[in-house]
Amino acid sequence: MSIPLTDTATLHPLVLPARAGAAPTPVLREYAAVRNASILESTGRDDDALEPEALLPVLASTPDRVRRQWYIESDGRMVGCAVLDISQDGEKDTALVTVAVLRKAAGRGIGRAVYAHLETVAREAGVRRMLHWAEHHEDGSDAEPLASPTGFGSVPADRSARFLLRNGFRLEQVERASEFRWTDDSLPHVTALRDEAARHAHDYRVVRWMLPTPAEHVDGYAWMKSRMSTDVPEGELDMPEETWDAARVAQQDSRIIRRGWALQVTAAQHIRTGELCAFNELAIGSDAGATTHQYDTLVLAEHRGHRLGMLVKTAGLLAWRTQYPSSARIVTYNAEENRPMLSINEDIGFTGFAYEGAWKKELT
Repeated sequence: MSIPLTDTATLHPLVLPARAGAAPTPVLREYAAVRNASILESTGRDDDALEPEALLPVLASTPDRVRRQWYIESDGRMVGCAVLDISQDGEKDTALVTVAVLRKAAGRGIGRAVYAHLETVAREAGVRRMLHWAEHHEDGSDAEPLASPTGFGSVPADRSARFLLRNGFRLEQVERASEFRWTDDSLPHVTALRDEAARHAHDYRVVRWMLPTPAEHVDGYAWMKSRMSTDVPEGELDMPEETWDAARVAQQDSRIIRRGWALQVTAAQHIRTGELCAFNELAIGSDAGATTHQYDTLVLAEHRGHRLGMLVKTAGLLAWRTQYPSSARIVTYNAEENRPMLSINEDIGFTGFAYEGAWKKELT
C-alpha cells in the first residue's frame, strides 16, 4: 500500500522475504543501493555501506527491536528510505528514526512528509521519544554552530541540523568519529601501551574470542552489554536500560554471523573472581581489507582505575592486526564528554575526522 507524500512522491513499506535465508528481492537490492548512496552523499564515505545480503539480517525485527522500513519513490524511481526502530526495552516507548532522501529529490518536501508519517506510526505504537543520529558538516551557512547541552562539543548548523530543528528535534549530545590507521610506527607504539597497561592491571588477565560467544563467557558478556546502556554518557537522550541474557547474546551473535561479518571481543577478567569486567569489540565485513569498526568498549565502574580500557583496546588491536593485516583503518564513535575513553583513543593514535549529533524529539 503506497502512501502519498507529495504530488509526485509516494512511500511504500519494504516487505522482507518471509523465509529465513531467502535471497534479497529486487526491491531490497534497490533499497540497499539507495541506502548506500545516501550514506555516501551525507558523509563522503562508504564505511557503513552494506551489500543486500549483509543488510537483510539488519532489517529484520528481533525480540529486543521492532524494525520497520519504507522506501520512497518519486516519478517512478526509488529516491530514499526510512527506518523506524522501536526498542522493546524499558517502557517500549523509544524509537530510533532515520529518513534519507537522495540529493536529486531534496528540497521538495518529501523528507518532511516522511517524518510526519513515521511520527504517526510511532505514536500509534506507544512511542513517546524519537531519537535520530546525523553527521554534520559545514555547508556555507552563516548560522552559529549548535553547542551540545552537555557542554562538550558542537555541530555545524548545516542543512540536516536546520531540518531537524524545524521538525521539533533537539540536539542532546555530540559524538566524535575517530579513526586509527596502522603505520610503520604503530605496532611498537601499541605494543608498548599494551605492556604498560598490563603491568598496572596485574590482577587481571586478557581473554578473547570470536563469535559465537563461548558458553563460559556468555553471562559475563551479557552483564557488560547491559551496563553499556547505563554506564556510558548519554546526556538527556533517556535511552532505555537494556536487559541482556544468554538468549539476547545468542541472537546478536547469529545476526552478525548471518551478515557475513566477523566480530572479536577482547575482555579483561579478574583473576581472583573470574569476573569479566571490561571489554572491547572489533568487527569487519566479508572484505578483509575494508575498514574495521570498533563498537562497544566499557570498563565496569567498580573496576575502573586499573587501565583496563587501554588494556582491552590495545590487546584487541594487536590480535586483530594479526588476523586482519590488510585492514589498515579502524573507525569508532565516542561521546564528546567521554574524556576517559577519548584520552585512551588519542594516546593510541586515533584522530577525530567527523562529528555526529544525537537528536531527540519528545512526542507529547
